[in-house]
Amino acid sequence: MTDARHPTIALLQSSSLTSVVQQEIERRILRGELAPGAKLIEAALAEALGVSRGPVREAFRMLEEAGLVRQEKNRGVFVRSIPLDEAMEIFDLRAMMDESVGRSLAASITPEQLRQVRAMVEAMEKAVKAGDVDSYHLLNLEFHDTLVAFSGNRKLTALYRRLINELSLFRRMNLADAKLLPISASEHRAIVKAIASGDPDAAGRAMRQHVMDSKQRTQRNNPPASAPGLRTPRPQPAAVTKRALHV
Repeated sequence: MTDARHPTIALLQSSSLTSVVQQEIERRILRGELAPGAKLIEAALAEALGVSRGPVREAFRMLEEAGLVRQEKNRGVFVRSIPLDEAMEIFDLRAMMDESVGRSLAASITPEQLRQVRAMVEAMEKAVKAGDVDSYHLLNLEFHDTLVAFSGNRKLTALYRRLINELSLFRRMNLADAKLLPISASEHRAIVKAIASGDPDAAGRAMRQHVMDSKQRTQRNNPPASAPGLRTPRPQPAAVTKRALHV
């Protein structure tokens, strides 16, 4: 008997491994363990993850499509850096998308879906009371991702997730500040109330305003460089970098 794997099985196993590698590298990027501008060494990552270089190379391609890395000819692969002006453009685009989602959900959300998002807001409020910034951050991301997914538009959902990944690379904005959490939680509660009312205008307005308020907080926290040639501060090590909240 031969121990050669069936080609289809081998392909599935390779695809699954690549997905696991991609998810782990993405996790390290979004947690700040791999800082914006950092060069990703294929051989070093393969050794660290206990895989061959093939899945790492394919994971790089997937991460580039997701907007998290850039590949430069003859130089290598780097974690993307998002400048302030690009982050502002992403906020504007996200505001338009969220407004559309809010209007759509006001007319189509089901009682079970409303139950789910209300439960998320309640969990966010508990995290605020506990001062648990990390849990709040994850719940915040899940809340918005869930609303977009409930719209049923797969293209919109894929684009939205890419934009959120790109905003996560802009690690200076909306640094986790416990004083902002109650404000953010109340905005999320207002979004659910507007959607539940069945009023498309109110729901769209609530979701758009939430994004624009976040954009304004980001602008206040990150004023443009006042002098030409002013160098952008180098990213802090992951151990001391605060988590971007994107509330």
